[in-house]
Amino acid sequence: MSNKQCVRVTVASWRSGYRRRPSAGLALALWVAGTGFVPGMASSAEDWSAPYELLGRETAPGTKNKFQFIDDRSFEASYLNTPVFVARGAAPGPTLCLAAGIHGDELNGVEVARRAFAQIDAKELRGTVIALMAINAEGVRTGNRYLSDRRDLNRSFPGSAGGSVASIIANAVFSKVIKRCDALIDLHTASNNRANVPQIRADLSNPAIRDMAMHFGVGIVVGGAGPDGSLRGEAANAGITAIIYEAGEPLRFEEEQIDRGMRGVHNVMAFLDMTDEAAQKIPDDRVYQRSRWVRAKSGQGGFFFPTTRLGDMVEVGDSLGSVLDPLTDQAHDVVSPIAGEVIGMAVPQPVLSGYGLVHMAWHDSD
Repeated sequence: MSNKQCVRVTVASWRSGYRRRPSAGLALALWVAGTGFVPGMASSAEDWSAPYELLGRETAPGTKNKFQFIDDRSFEASYLNTPVFVARGAAPGPTLCLAAGIHGDELNGVEVARRAFAQIDAKELRGTVIALMAINAEGVRTGNRYLSDRRDLNRSFPGSAGGSVASIIANAVFSKVIKRCDALIDLHTASNNRANVPQIRADLSNPAIRDMAMHFGVGIVVGGAGPDGSLRGEAANAGITAIIYEAGEPLRFEEEQIDRGMRGVHNVMAFLDMTDEAAQKIPDDRVYQRSRWVRAKSGQGGFFFPTTRLGDMVEVGDSLGSVLDPLTDQAHDVVSPIAGEVIGMAVPQPVLSGYGLVHMAWHDSD
């Protein structure tokens, strides 16, 4: 059995099947009052000729469908007006989910999901692709990273039907859509006036996750399981092969980073044997096990001016930039404490002590 076939078998064996019970209503409170699904084992004898049902809507094999998470005009429904895109392949295969816009200011991922889905030919597809292109839809419209209750949705998964707004939305998305996935690509950018080199973040201790991360085929891979409450981390805990694509800056569309992300999504589809495209792979030497932020030292706040660039390879003691105190005109050099690659950094801006300036990654063997 080939490595790709092995991963596909592993993904399929992890999948838990869910069948939707009739909902008593479409308002958000009613949707999250129950799980909406009953656990069961995935059937290898699934009737692929039948329409695929998700959130009460059906998508026939070989077709694509678009609808809102909640098909209702109520006040409650406005909290979760996330667009849902479904492409149901004409032939059986795994279910790949694309998640974007969890942070409303991270626009590159939103466009990656939209374009990648738009390019899918459902008649040639094996399996199912579900795209949640703007989970925090209101945040995407307003450029707000967080939800209306000022909480971070990406620290709220798997959520609770009786919790905060963030917890309720996380619970609805996770229980009704994410648990239907065999594999997940969560699409992000840097935050807070920073920029990221195109990178995949993945739990390298999980062989299936590592393999899918490398077959994204674009950028670099950075190890890490993800924080508690993150979509990627909680999806992996639920047995879903989950990775993150991070690229570029928030609050803008960047064509190069969008194009790379779109190619990466299609590379993963090829790896999962959902298409006939040739699978691509990131080289082993572009996989980093460790990363850390170089921060402004205590008492050395001011105006940050970087001298390094994204993707630069630096040695111990190399200059990364300087922080200039505008009141005293004293300049504080920022030097690298390690040898590695610059994978993220703050744009020039005022910073205070402890602010993350440059994100470094390196190999265990370095």
